[in-house]
Amino acid sequence: MINNPILKGFHPDPCICRAGDDYYIATSTFEWFPGVRIFHSKDLKNWKLASMPLDTVEKLDMKGNPDSGGIWAPALSYADGKFWLLYTDVKVIDAPWKNGRNYLVTADNIEGPWSDPIPMGNGGFDPSLHHGEDGKKYYVYRTWGPRNHSDPINEIVIQEYDPETHKFVTDRRSIFDGTDLKYTEAPHIYKKDDYFYLITAEGGTSFEHHVTVARSKDIYGSYELSPHGALMSTWHTPNNPLQKAGHGSLVETPDGEWYITYLVSRPLKFPGRPRLARWGRGACSMGRETGIDRLEWKDGWPMVVGGNFAKLEIPEADFGVTSEAESEAIYDDFSSESLQGHWQTLRIPFSDKLGSLNEREGYLRLRGNDSLLSLFEQSTVATRWRHHEFVASTKLEFNSTNFQQSAGLCCYYNTSNWTYLAVEFDEELKKNCIRVMQVDKQAASFHMYDEPIIVQHDTTSIWMRVNVNGLTYQYSYSFDGTNWHDVPVVFDAWRLSDDYIDGRGFFTGAFVGLHCADISGFGCHADFEEFSYEPK
Repeated sequence: MINNPILKGFHPDPCICRAGDDYYIATSTFEWFPGVRIFHSKDLKNWKLASMPLDTVEKLDMKGNPDSGGIWAPALSYADGKFWLLYTDVKVIDAPWKNGRNYLVTADNIEGPWSDPIPMGNGGFDPSLHHGEDGKKYYVYRTWGPRNHSDPINEIVIQEYDPETHKFVTDRRSIFDGTDLKYTEAPHIYKKDDYFYLITAEGGTSFEHHVTVARSKDIYGSYELSPHGALMSTWHTPNNPLQKAGHGSLVETPDGEWYITYLVSRPLKFPGRPRLARWGRGACSMGRETGIDRLEWKDGWPMVVGGNFAKLEIPEADFGVTSEAESEAIYDDFSSESLQGHWQTLRIPFSDKLGSLNEREGYLRLRGNDSLLSLFEQSTVATRWRHHEFVASTKLEFNSTNFQQSAGLCCYYNTSNWTYLAVEFDEELKKNCIRVMQVDKQAASFHMYDEPIIVQHDTTSIWMRVNVNGLTYQYSYSFDGTNWHDVPVVFDAWRLSDDYIDGRGFFTGAFVGLHCADISGFGCHADFEEFSYEPK
């Protein structure tokens, strides 16, 4: 069986394509760097990270981007012997209307090298390419701007694109205005038999999310809606352990079978506390993940096998080959020349400005930079929460010399929502101490400041750990790696979720990370010797 989600933790807006017998899924990364994560499989069951193509500032400059800005909805396709990747870099969110820039990069191999970004205009988002049988390229996207940012206008437009001149050779034409679900976006066009099929996301990317399908014999329309209703949703299954199903993309196997990938979430439930979750469905600390299901065709329409809702398991196909899966556990001794693929940084690449993997062999050195509040230069290296229950730990060496320097372990959703188990300097005690900071919807609180945990004088290393247990999590520390002491504060895991954040930017998920801050200007660094992530 294939178990959903196939990509655990924050991996939203999946776009699947096939190149020969190989399948690839691209997912959104928003403000996390490198931009776009592409996974590979041969069996549609087991997936491994294959590429993070937007890995330089020349390809992606996100310094200053807002929370949940950055890379939205990459569209990956394969045609003419190469990969085509479209994406939006969103620069403005909390404003009368959103604003971003669209780009195209290409590569002969999924690992790269990828081309320099080709500007594709700023008039919309969620762009994709349809590669016509006649060799023409069609650029499809959702418009935005002062008059059609959101409801009631939900316009999907198309125009022909010339990849040789990098020019649009036709004016854009409106082909779909959505349904009563509204928030129409994420268009993809597929050709099967005599029809062009337009797949869109509707209803918003929370619990009301849907996948809609319409078809036309002319790529420019008019498009008729499926008489079978939504292709996929979980709005009608409130007790389903998988929720928010939407934003779908399709792929056909060499044998003519069809599959849909879609985003999905696994909410934490609140026994006896329904007011803490929207519509009582829970809160999704792991953000929006990636699921898969099989399609069948009835009277010329695609339908999800077994019903149009997300399923924890679906039967696997026999491709005659099995792919290797990513390990659910992580151990890193920082002996590699570059960061492992599960790590990402915020907005900017990991460079000498942030730290080093070779200044001290076997250690990740992080240099003190901006705090966790910053949209610019944070020394934060983090990995996704992938389970409702896990333990993550690290071992570090750090010596602070003033109260504006710190280093430690954090649980992070965005600049306005995080907790931080930190070593920092107490200027009255003249000692390094362990404390906890929390920022919750921009409101700060400080724990263990009146009675700090003093770092032992003869201690060179400090072990830190976070124990995530469903709705709650708790930090602990050790001075010898054996005797652990719980920090006397229990935090709510559901506060690091899309649903708690709400508002106009709530598109990512919880991370656990390593961080070093220095706003004093004197300079400091922290050395992390190891990191582990173990699901329970």
